[in-house]
Amino acid sequence: MKAWWKESVVYQIYPRSFMDSNGDGIGDLQGIISKLDYLQSLGIDVIWLSPVYKSPNDDNGYDISDYQGIMDEFGTMGDWENLLEEVHNRGMKLIMDLVVNHSSDEHPWFVKARKSKDNPYRDYFIWRPGKDGKEPSNWYSNFGGSAWEYDEGTDEYYLHLFSKKQPDLNWRNPQLREEVYAMMRWWLDKGIDGFRMDVINFISKPETFEDGEPKPGKKYASGSKIYRNGPHIHDYLQEMNAKTLSKYDVMTVGEMPGVTPELAQMYTAEERKELNMVFQFEHMGLDNGPDGKWDLKPLNLQDLKQNLTKWQKALEHKGWNSLYFNNHDQPRSVSRFGNDKEYRVESAKMLATLLHMMKGTPYVYQGEELGMTNIRFNSIQEYRDIEIINFYREQKADGVPEEKIMESIYAKGRDNSRTPMQWDASRHAGFTTGEPWIGVNPNYRDINAEQAIADEDSVYHYYRRLIQLRKSYDVIVYGEYDLVDPEHPEIFSYKRTMKGQTLLVICNFYGKENKFEWPNEMNLNDARLLISNYAEQEGEELQRVSLKPYEARVYLLVH
Repeated sequence: MKAWWKESVVYQIYPRSFMDSNGDGIGDLQGIISKLDYLQSLGIDVIWLSPVYKSPNDDNGYDISDYQGIMDEFGTMGDWENLLEEVHNRGMKLIMDLVVNHSSDEHPWFVKARKSKDNPYRDYFIWRPGKDGKEPSNWYSNFGGSAWEYDEGTDEYYLHLFSKKQPDLNWRNPQLREEVYAMMRWWLDKGIDGFRMDVINFISKPETFEDGEPKPGKKYASGSKIYRNGPHIHDYLQEMNAKTLSKYDVMTVGEMPGVTPELAQMYTAEERKELNMVFQFEHMGLDNGPDGKWDLKPLNLQDLKQNLTKWQKALEHKGWNSLYFNNHDQPRSVSRFGNDKEYRVESAKMLATLLHMMKGTPYVYQGEELGMTNIRFNSIQEYRDIEIINFYREQKADGVPEEKIMESIYAKGRDNSRTPMQWDASRHAGFTTGEPWIGVNPNYRDINAEQAIADEDSVYHYYRRLIQLRKSYDVIVYGEYDLVDPEHPEIFSYKRTMKGQTLLVICNFYGKENKFEWPNEMNLNDARLLISNYAEQEGEELQRVSLKPYEARVYLLVH
């Protein structure tokens, strides 16, 4: 079934790092408004705004103290309303981040909840007595250490799957759920166009909090398999849909670590009335070693082919995919999967081609369309992310050499994607007239929006063309997917088919030349080159295509 959110391209804004309008070094709402024409020119349909709610900023806005207020650093509610109006005036839509697995420990609910065990708000959170003088269970927090924090005032522990300043909400409490739904309706009635839902498959906790099995030598066990996709998750999402989402024409995407294709079908099947699509992380973990994301290993292209194909086929007729390589929690894809030195432009375009020609809704993260790269700060003092800082401290305490710790942070740290947006070659990349909250990547003089817009061959203009193609050909949005030449170790190729049209996508994933054999069932004479990241060769023999380093081509065949 056709839907506007299937045909859209989404652009994620991380407000703190996007554009500063008042010189305090922090991006803000008026800064975003000043750049809406830039996003419109790029061809963006939907803006996803990372949290701008009131927050003590322990986790950069994902710890919310007031769900219906705007963080002072970002502006006022008037500024936000102005932003929504200006987005809509340009024919774009705005979706907000919904963070309801946890709140801030400074939210009034939690401030009241910790006053006494019989406070009416106590049951808005998850409390347990200690066990044998220790935490209620050996669960590990996603940000390091125990997932339980002792509260001296009431002699109990509260659960926090992230920072200790992010206590988990108790979704078993119907009153809590009603408060969340009322808050969602409040924003929807203001005119927003949907929600991106933060770790939404964590909201249903197990009946009991049993110990997990820690890895050898570790004190805490990762509870991730225990608290993901819990016993009542589908009930809660269907209730949320019935009481809020179904009453509006909006899009929803659920961030769901640990979701399988089978579960994703359930979450996104239209008849089940839960969500439109999910963010899954399997392809983002393919370059993780046995000890997780900080344990570095090279990406194997065969793994990526198999994984993306598995998801394409699983959600082809039931459900819907979201397509992404970048976001505020991931390093820059051109540094991670491409070559951010000699072939930065070519590999950035190749990765974009690979993703945007697949079936699903593409997400562009700020700066991705410029080919922005990872950052290598000189010392840990220059990093701002709580996850990086906790990881560094833990590794130092375990005696891991500084060089090894920093290599992991350089490769996988979340601050890679959080350095300021590079607008021009002026001081601080045109992001601020003050001192930025986090350092600007020194390569901003060469990599910036002003330069990219002036260069017709830039990554920016290539993204514009990809987005325009998506709006021009239904086969890109709705066509069926099939992998081509699955065994080729260095080329990722696939086709999309729909109503007499076939799209052939060929991506050389590496920095050396490769040969591609044209599929026998495809008529060469029908082929027309739609887009490529290299100039077209006159009179080239297509039977055996010679691909340059990181070359990407898309052919359209009409038959």
